[in-house]
Amino acid sequence: MEDIIDIFDKSPKRVYIEIKPESIMKMANYIFKNVGARFNIASGVDMRYHMEILYHFIIEDINLLISLRVKLQKDKKLEVDSLAPSIEATNWIEREIHELLGINFKGHPDLRKLLLSDDWPEGVYPLRQDYKEWDEGAIRDRGV
Repeated sequence: MEDIIDIFDKSPKRVYIEIKPESIMKMANYIFKNVGARFNIASGVDMRYHMEILYHFIIEDINLLISLRVKLQKDKKLEVDSLAPSIEATNWIEREIHELLGINFKGHPDLRKLLLSDDWPEGVYPLRQDYKEWDEGAIRDRGV
């Protein structure tokens, strides 16, 4: 299948499927609607040269966790299609990933801030490896 880059069976109950970023909607909808997997959670990670998004689905009848992995190269636009319009449960976690890592989810219905304060500066993402503290009085800078 041209959408799949790699498949890694971590264990008999866990599989990672790396897919092309442009295939996320097609693959996630297939797993969710056709296979009948339940969306569990998503995670975003700042790796050395790319951002990684993992969408975790579970097939409860057979206790199988399927993680769809998408890699977004840092030297390109950090953008991927949102799953929120078709899988409503992804709404908040995509907002969190957007807010904390700066990944844009195209077609997301509501990317306004969810966790950070209203005075948090635009373009500052606290879960990125290059994050620098912007608030001189932050707790971690006071040794607490």
